[in-house]
Amino acid sequence: MTSQPTDPSAGSYAPLTPSIIDELREIVGEAHLISDEPGAMEDYAHDEVAGEEHAHMPEAVVKPQTAEQISRILKLANRERIPVTPRGAGSGLSCGAVPVYGGIVLSLERMNRILEIDRESMVAVVEPGVVTNDINDAIEEHGLFYAGYPMSVELCFVGGNVAENAGGGRAIKYGVTGRYVLGLEVVLPTGEIVQLGGKRVKDVTGYDLIHLMVGSEGTLGIFTKITLRLLPRPTARAVLLVPFPDTPTAIRAVPRVMTRGRIIPTSVEFMDQRSIEAAYDYTGERLPHPDVGAMLLIEIDGTSEQRVEHDMNSIIDLCLELGALDILVGNTPRDERRMWRPRQEMAEALKAICPVQSLEDIVVPMAQIPNLMPELDRLSEDYDVVIPCYGHAGDGNLHATVVKKPETPMETWEEVLPAILEALYTVVAELGGTISGEHGIGSKRARYLPLVMDSKLIALQRDIKRVFDPLTILNPGKIFPTEP
Repeated sequence: MTSQPTDPSAGSYAPLTPSIIDELREIVGEAHLISDEPGAMEDYAHDEVAGEEHAHMPEAVVKPQTAEQISRILKLANRERIPVTPRGAGSGLSCGAVPVYGGIVLSLERMNRILEIDRESMVAVVEPGVVTNDINDAIEEHGLFYAGYPMSVELCFVGGNVAENAGGGRAIKYGVTGRYVLGLEVVLPTGEIVQLGGKRVKDVTGYDLIHLMVGSEGTLGIFTKITLRLLPRPTARAVLLVPFPDTPTAIRAVPRVMTRGRIIPTSVEFMDQRSIEAAYDYTGERLPHPDVGAMLLIEIDGTSEQRVEHDMNSIIDLCLELGALDILVGNTPRDERRMWRPRQEMAEALKAICPVQSLEDIVVPMAQIPNLMPELDRLSEDYDVVIPCYGHAGDGNLHATVVKKPETPMETWEEVLPAILEALYTVVAELGGTISGEHGIGSKRARYLPLVMDSKLIALQRDIKRVFDPLTILNPGKIFPTEP
């Protein structure tokens, strides 16, 4: 575990005393407070980012069930100058829910109810601790679906999706989480409870505070109710697995499917050769072609079998014309699961090569992906690491994963990783990209923010943070680099 850092912008925080612990106990109840069990609290010291250097122990964990309880906790934290870190499922990949300054972890795991399904208004009202996948299970019978779809859909909480403005495999057609957030009940860092938006689709009354909150990574408020826009459920879909001889050929096909074919697929996932080999070896699946050097996984959906079949055939013809080695069609649930499995288990497959790695979330203009790939090869050679790359080719959001070679000493890895990341982010910035497309900045990437964001913009955002949170109580140490 890493010791608590010092950040002048956050000021000095007070430790939790026995009397403060008693107050927390009175607010949430004995059963929903952890304060003297290091083993239990350790589960709340990290998210899914690998490496103990990113973990920080809280002094207490509280599990409230109402906005009023959260309000009381934040008012107490302001009075005593104690940092509070909100936490959902802990499935994040930016250390956004890690208590960098210790203090209180406020877990939203008990706030897990679907409060309302309004079929007539086509919205759902949910609490932040609802597992994202459960929303679609609950609304399927109404002929509706929730299109905000991160890849960790069966693990993550919807509150975390909103806090990170999570994307995922469907973003090319349906967009990211923020497109579907119509309303929020928020507890502000100082303890006030406010309602933003509601069930209405259109609203330009005042500043758009909803979408300031969306993607704010738990630094501006804690969501206690979320109103989500729903869509009619597609009734047909198909999946295509398309092997190509190399990455440039695969990537060039993506915009042409949309421009020449005039089709917006639901998903266009990309895997380079290293990723393919790792994932197929890990899952035990047979490679789709012996000469595969890169691959696209394309999903199409729609409201009629005829429309989906037409789009599928158009994509097949285009991909073959553009150099695809073969086309595998999945039009049964079993085939679809088999085709998606290597992509869905990619992160675990790369951990099997070596668990010491840095999963990145870079995003560049789609046309720049072919220019990015040789740079990844160069960085791999320059720093003697492996950098497999996979992700959402349809929107330019790729997960370049810097993996330590098993023979590399840990001391060497720890010394060189910051230089690799700085070099990677610099390349990405030069290509017109940025350092996160869906995972967020958190504390993991905060030091690198100046590589892709002007200092005036960083200062402006710090000012916004101070308006909402004058004592820097809520989720300190996230997004912004430490001030000198």
